[in-house]
Amino acid sequence: MIILPAVDLLGGKCVRLKQGRYDQVTVYSDDPIAQAFSFKEAGAEWIHVVDLDAAKSGIPTNHEIIRQISEKTGLKVDTGGGIRNLDTLKRWIEDYGVSRCVIGTSAIKDRKFTEEALKLYADKIAIGIDAKDGDVAVDGWTSGSGVSALEFALTMKSIGAKTVVFTDISRDGMLTGPAFDSTKELVDKTGLDVIASGGIGSDEDIMYIKGSGCAGVIVGKAIYEGKVDLKKCLQSV
Repeated sequence: MIILPAVDLLGGKCVRLKQGRYDQVTVYSDDPIAQAFSFKEAGAEWIHVVDLDAAKSGIPTNHEIIRQISEKTGLKVDTGGGIRNLDTLKRWIEDYGVSRCVIGTSAIKDRKFTEEALKLYADKIAIGIDAKDGDVAVDGWTSGSGVSALEFALTMKSIGAKTVVFTDISRDGMLTGPAFDSTKELVDKTGLDVIASGGIGSDEDIMYIKGSGCAGVIVGKAIYEGKVDLKKCLQSV
């Protein structure tokens, strides 16, 4: 299982939201690039970077920071937020050298784009499934889609998706433990590579979610608040 430490960008700063709420923001660093280097020093090979401004607006905002993280650190960058057309996608993959792009809102709203993206870059695409009360949320988690997470995952698999990033919004930033059952359901019923996100609050939580069979786990707030020893966990998994 891969551990992906998270850098969420809002206004150029490294932040965390509470349950995806833009009015519940904690700033952890004014220097996201230095933060990324600290993860590399701990032994991370991957990093999960989200442009929260773009996730809400659909307009790439923090792209220069993400480019610098990719180019300067040498980390494999898994990035999402506002990727809603092929031009943006190609820029991330071909120009900025990111390893994987997460398509969330567009996977729900623009099937044609999603199908084209998967045809071009199947191994470099993850579908973002952000669930709230079992349904997929869109537009930076600000609205619902009316589609269940499992149904959506199976639909994405049918058009070529290989990887999904599954986030239980109710747990995100809460440090109350991961959504083990729903994560395991996605793993068991879809056969996709599932990256779990949301709720990790301890080293033990990381080992617990590993038992679901997921391919990776994203950890954010727990690292920043010293509740997870990233170096130790990277050596354990």
